[in-house]
Amino acid sequence: MKAVVAWSSGKDSAYALHVARENGEVEIVGALTTLTEPFERVSMHGVREALLDRQMAEADLTCTKVRIPSPCSNEIYDARMAAAMETLKAEGVTHVIFGDLFLEDIRAYREERLTPLGVTSLFPLWQRDTTELAREMVSSGVRAIVTCVDPRVLPASFAGRVVDAAFLADLPEGVDPCGENGEFHTVVVEGPMFRHPIEVERGEVVERGGFVFADVIPTANTP
Repeated sequence: MKAVVAWSSGKDSAYALHVARENGEVEIVGALTTLTEPFERVSMHGVREALLDRQMAEADLTCTKVRIPSPCSNEIYDARMAAAMETLKAEGVTHVIFGDLFLEDIRAYREERLTPLGVTSLFPLWQRDTTELAREMVSSGVRAIVTCVDPRVLPASFAGRVVDAAFLADLPEGVDPCGENGEFHTVVVEGPMFRHPIEVERGEVVERGGFVFADVIPTANTP
């Protein structure tokens, strides 16, 4: 059985890839990512396409990039994702791996879109305790940097921080340690899913569309 991982560039999708590889139930042949066309960045996470490409090289995956406009209607999104999945299915893909943790409506949405295509959704991190899971990610060697913060629930100062023990300890009460409710998004630059760490430098922090984004730039000396 061949699978692709729905790759957000962040820690949950990256760790789902790692766990799925450890489980060995499917052959993971690629990744599926949405990029916002005007910015050439991973949607919502704000990660540069160049950094996405470095992630794919270190994870030894081929990436199917679904480019969407900004703003993007549900109809356009669904149509472009369906077209991408039809292509992947023709190439023998039977499963998609997601890093979702506990949001039932998101899981139902994924399954409703894929089941009619004859593609099965896999959720290797589903209903894991997110406090324990976040600590496990950190202890496993995952190095994730916060690229996007919702300032309504988390101070803007968290943008650009590394998700480590200190970060988890500093999270305000009510904020999910994995950011599953959209409190923050990340980019992974090191971990057991990669062959080598990705060297990066911090760029500017900007506010756009009600969110605070921290730019993370792959350095020129990254192999």
